[in-house]
Amino acid sequence: MKPENLSPLHPQPKQLPESPLRVVQVSDCHLYANPGRSLAGLNTLATFDSVLDLVKAEFNDADLILATGDLVHDASPLGYNRMCDRFENMNLPVYCLPGNHDVPDVMRQHLNRSSVKIQEAVRRGNWIIIMLDSTVPGREGGHLNAGQLEILERNLDRNPDCHALVCLHHHPLPIGSAWLDRMALDNPTSFFQIIDRSPQVRAIIWGHIHQAYEGVRRHIRLLGAPSTCIQFTPQLDQFSLDQLPPGLRWLELEHDGSINTGIHRLSSMPMKLDMSIAGY
Repeated sequence: MKPENLSPLHPQPKQLPESPLRVVQVSDCHLYANPGRSLAGLNTLATFDSVLDLVKAEFNDADLILATGDLVHDASPLGYNRMCDRFENMNLPVYCLPGNHDVPDVMRQHLNRSSVKIQEAVRRGNWIIIMLDSTVPGREGGHLNAGQLEILERNLDRNPDCHALVCLHHHPLPIGSAWLDRMALDNPTSFFQIIDRSPQVRAIIWGHIHQAYEGVRRHIRLLGAPSTCIQFTPQLDQFSLDQLPPGLRWLELEHDGSINTGIHRLSSMPMKLDMSIAGY
């Protein structure tokens, strides 16, 4: 008689889902050479430290940190060295790009150590993270020069099997605030021509706007991040400070190309915000 319903001697192991790549984005830290300096009443070093403590407490399983510009307000070697010391204490790889308050050459000299890097791309698993420099010396707005566009295109072309996360400082599309949109990327057409012929791009993330932002363009996620210090009020045409506390964006980059993401902030404003300032 032929036996029925017998289990195989060597059952196949269950396929476990791939773990996502866990990323923390910090941005617009605005440190100074003088650790006592404040911006709109907030000591930027203290708020930066508090956000890093938040990373340690709530995101201790993160795989890497992305720092997306305006890292040191006065672009001072002391500011970059102080930031680098703190990043190295996180025991995570940290990848940095400059913002309009940074000086890229100074940043490369002082914010480039064993676990803290400034490089054009990072490949982790089946994801490629591309880090672009959208800064223009002496200007608040952004531009991607021919070299940066070539970096974008080359890394996408060389990694067609990877999902892609593209990072820069300046927002590439208007966000509905006239004063910030005057400081956006000034050549988005050239940027999106490359993006649009690269089907593996899953998301574009940036700093600069000091606020959470989420949008979609042709199935690509568009994501702006809060600052680790002061926040700007969304959807206003004139400069205005928001009273939300400092924060970060977290991302889970899934093996299938999908993305889970959100904003996490300090539980309260750590200091009294000076609402009287008209700019920064």
